[in-house]
Amino acid sequence: MFSAWPYINSEPHLGTLLHLISADYYARFLKSMGNDVISISGSDEHGTPIEVEAIKQHKNPKELTDEMHKRILKILEAFSVELDNYTRTENETHKEFVRDFYLQLEKNGYIFKQKTVQLYCENDKLFLPDRLVTGKCPYCGYEKANGDQCDNCGRLLEPTLLIEPRCAICGSKPVKKETYHWFFDLPKLNKEILKYVETLDENIKSYLKSMLNEGLKPRSITRDNKWGIPAPFEGAENKTIYVWMEAVLGYLSGVIELEKKIDKNLFETFWLDPQTTSVYFIGKDNIPFHAIILPALLMASKKGYNLPKKIASTEFILFGQAKFSKSQHIGVWASDALSVADGEYWRYVILALRPERGDSSFNWQDFDKMVNSDLNDKVGNYIHRVLTFLNERFSGIVPPQESFTKEDEIFSKSMMDIQESFIKLNYELRIKDAVRKFIEAAELGNQYFSSQEPWNQIKSNKARASSIIYNAVQSIAHINFMMYPIMPKKATKLASIIKLEKIRKPEKWEVIPSGTKIERPTPLFQKIVIKY
Repeated sequence: MFSAWPYINSEPHLGTLLHLISADYYARFLKSMGNDVISISGSDEHGTPIEVEAIKQHKNPKELTDEMHKRILKILEAFSVELDNYTRTENETHKEFVRDFYLQLEKNGYIFKQKTVQLYCENDKLFLPDRLVTGKCPYCGYEKANGDQCDNCGRLLEPTLLIEPRCAICGSKPVKKETYHWFFDLPKLNKEILKYVETLDENIKSYLKSMLNEGLKPRSITRDNKWGIPAPFEGAENKTIYVWMEAVLGYLSGVIELEKKIDKNLFETFWLDPQTTSVYFIGKDNIPFHAIILPALLMASKKGYNLPKKIASTEFILFGQAKFSKSQHIGVWASDALSVADGEYWRYVILALRPERGDSSFNWQDFDKMVNSDLNDKVGNYIHRVLTFLNERFSGIVPPQESFTKEDEIFSKSMMDIQESFIKLNYELRIKDAVRKFIEAAELGNQYFSSQEPWNQIKSNKARASSIIYNAVQSIAHINFMMYPIMPKKATKLASIIKLEKIRKPEKWEVIPSGTKIERPTPLFQKIVIKY
């Protein structure tokens, strides 16, 4: 289970957190289904943008990234993201793996040195890496394309291809200068990549169609900046590895690092066993790096590494009419989000908005409704009223099911059907729809409880009231299973109240036996007030 690594020149916004939360969600879901899962991501901390930001803050790059990595760990904790290994590209295991990996590719004949023309800023006295060049995209005409990729059409670019390029630091027009760089011979793998892409989902194939039709081009893997992993090639002593070409290898080095920590044979199991399934949670702008560059690197290594099997890419979350963008300062940032509401409320909202088949729009009115109506009024209200009634009228002891009416049969079957739909949708990576099933389960519970009126039944037919409460309590256990990957801390708190030792898929209707003593509940959710 992998999530795209956030670049830590500044704090992440909700669009970046979407992929980390999605990976955490999916890992928790799979574990609750009994699967053997590991989840990996980390802080991407090399490259010139980090150097430039460090200069602005009067720090060296390592000081800046040390601070940002610690800050992001706290943010992830607040959003209940607990990956098995959230690491960083400054980790020695990663740096050693990257250097060895590229030496192996050179040995295998996939690396070559070539004189090239690069853009140089005479004002800032440095060769400009891809992300520090902006200009007009030569393919779609987008005015704010970056030197490595156009955010509008998604094409991979080279800085020298941009029309009217500008230095992203000072805005001046750069000049062209000759230098030497080392390249990954991607065209050698054109046939293999075309065959591999055919195994991926239609949205991935559609996104890559125009790029693949034009044929793959060599990709520069070295840069002239200082802050990064030193290039291991002879004669490249003043070069570093291009940040994208080393960050994608973090998926491998992160497993090696985790293996060292827990002393288990993880790398062979998860990277070399063909029965293992890998899932990558990314934004659609990262598709070329995960569906072309990464698999090509793995193929070129000739080590038999598993290629990405599932690439769960999303469209964009929009803030107003514009996509969330760190570089353009558009969106809601993590610390601002946490100042408004609990991180687990945000988990629900982000997953419920997950833009899987089209862009999703975020606005504060919908956030208010989703927290106050969905979580508080539907989920929280149902759980609280059932468990409060249980404590007040049955001393907190789950009663026996003394009757089983047609209404009970319909209710239990419908709840089990919702649970099965939740599971099926998750296995199909339709997470947004799966999260909706969680809310549907609470809606069903409220309808059943209100229509059966146990508060009236108990006056004249305690046996019937017992059965209603018995079924309602069982439904809460099933709802808790669905809640767990969405809001793990809330679900763990509820599990403690209803005496569940582990949160696992309920295999049958009865999860909590009659006679179980249930604690008096405290509200799981509180309403929030948003000032628009």
